[in-house]
Amino acid sequence: MVDREREEEVVIREFEEERDVKVVGKLERNCEIGTKERVSIFTNLLSNHPFSRICFYPLRLILVAEVVESGEIVGVVRGCIKTIGSHSGSLFKIGCLLGLRVSPTFRKGVGQKLVNSAEEWMLRNGAEYSFLATEKNNTASTNLFSLKCHYLYLTSLHIFVHPTTSPLNHISTATSSRQVKVQKLNISQAISLYTRTLKHKDLYLTDMDLILKEKLSLGTWVTYYKEDGNWEVENETSNVPNSWIVFSVWNTCEACKLQVRSKYKPFRVIINTTLNHAREKIKMFPCLRIPNVSNSPSSSSRRRPFGFLFIYGLHGEGDNLGELMECAWRFTSRLGESMKDYCKVVITELGFGDPLAKLVPQTPSMSCIDDLWYIKSLSSAAQSNENEEDDKVLLNGQVRNVFVDPRDF
Repeated sequence: MVDREREEEVVIREFEEERDVKVVGKLERNCEIGTKERVSIFTNLLSNHPFSRICFYPLRLILVAEVVESGEIVGVVRGCIKTIGSHSGSLFKIGCLLGLRVSPTFRKGVGQKLVNSAEEWMLRNGAEYSFLATEKNNTASTNLFSLKCHYLYLTSLHIFVHPTTSPLNHISTATSSRQVKVQKLNISQAISLYTRTLKHKDLYLTDMDLILKEKLSLGTWVTYYKEDGNWEVENETSNVPNSWIVFSVWNTCEACKLQVRSKYKPFRVIINTTLNHAREKIKMFPCLRIPNVSNSPSSSSRRRPFGFLFIYGLHGEGDNLGELMECAWRFTSRLGESMKDYCKVVITELGFGDPLAKLVPQTPSMSCIDDLWYIKSLSSAAQSNENEEDDKVLLNGQVRNVFVDPRDF
């Protein structure tokens, strides 16, 4: 085999739509998400355009790695910049790495070059930190980011995945639907409630109002016990239920679809997602993982593209939240079943220190994947500013309860 990494020079440049859009699409289709031993998973944007993954962010870019001699595109990465807040009230401008892809036949050094170039862009645009996420068991990615690119561990999260076709009726039914109320909020009510509750997170988004107004956000609901009476959400003190949960739903079926190919049986998969498509999230995708969506190994549903609903903005207060959490999952699952597009699974992601993570319904069809978030300081100024204590929290892995951005899925 020819050692292409030694013989051919690679340069990093910005994505050019007319010449790169089809090539980048082909590269991503050829890149597997997950391990070769288990399953090959890739995502297709319904709009068939690479910028669809980062279109929600004003500051964004796509970089490609190009072989000088042949002009072949052998890698791609996306970047965006957002502002996040901390529980102490400090604000941080953070660059996010999304959708890193490198050709399987041309790997050596390309990923690191793409990451370094994206970081330079972030720094030029005022970002203090660079952030990314990857699957815990993805050794190649964790080594690249922690050993070669000098990223530090930020926090761990759990990605929960449940197929809409698997009933949740067998989980605890101690509280019936007659006793629990699911109340939809209008956007103003949702913004008001999240403004009051986001401050409880170690890290949260500062543009929640924009997320809630996006077309992909299907709405925000609160669940609470009917015995507590009617809740006027916009009133901070009047008749607040003793126990309640708020959640919002993001519709990725309108933005992307997943396709799974497997030679192994039974078909029980973990999609890496981060998805941004489930998360690739380099996952970012991270990447995405999904449980069995069909009991039949030969079912054509395994080969058809599909989408998912992402539960975001989960927050609860009170002592009796377990049944309310089950109710929220049932509601979202039924919502997915009612959709015509490609909705096959419901997904959420919660920090390991989030109290609600322990209350996610545990059923045989529920899958849980560990996700790792990494962060890196982009300048010495970021470590010597007035928020030194917050910087220590970010860089020393002390973050436990975070708000997960649905736009990254």
